[in-house]
Amino acid sequence: MEQHRTRPPAPGTRRDTPPLPPLPPQAGREASREPDRGRTRPAGGPARAGAARSGGPRPSPAGRRPAPPLARTAGAVRSVRRMPNPRLTGLGGGLFSGVLMFVIGCLDQLLFGASLTVYSVLFLPVCLLTALWVRGGDLLSAPVVVPIAFAVGLLPVSEGGNGVGARLMGLVTALATQVGWLYAGTLVAGAAVLGRGLRRAAARRQTTNRH
Repeated sequence: MEQHRTRPPAPGTRRDTPPLPPLPPQAGREASREPDRGRTRPAGGPARAGAARSGGPRPSPAGRRPAPPLARTAGAVRSVRRMPNPRLTGLGGGLFSGVLMFVIGCLDQLLFGASLTVYSVLFLPVCLLTALWVRGGDLLSAPVVVPIAFAVGLLPVSEGGNGVGARLMGLVTALATQVGWLYAGTLVAGAAVLGRGLRRAAARRQTTNRH
């Protein structure tokens, strides 16, 4: 009789192992979805996914919109608040303006040949700083101390002889010729003090209304 050759079983398999039962339809669908769960889908939906698979250029992110005017105003206010904001007493404001104007007068004598115009123009920002940096209780002292500081700073700038009398005559002459700038600086300090006073009164009124 002719004997049929039988192939030896493959290693790792057993011929007496029963076959696995068929999977239900729902389990088959879940098994087919499991390989896709490990993949990371590109953000942006199918359009970006197709662009990424095709190797095309990715869409560039939208450019930053310019900040609205309100945000720019808030940024300007924050930058102003970061500036130095000392609070000087009446005496401190007088010393600050007097010393600063004397230094300006010495620099004017060395660099600009005692130019009264340069000295008078630099007097205006000193008046403004003095009025802004003096504390609230001594606001009225700012328009008083700035004319004194103007006269103190004129000592190295005014033309005169070596004697005390000649120096005083030169100081009086410089004050007479620059009286317009003196009034202008005092007016700047007075306007700044008035603005600060009105602001404090409005803030006090709002606090009273809240309570």
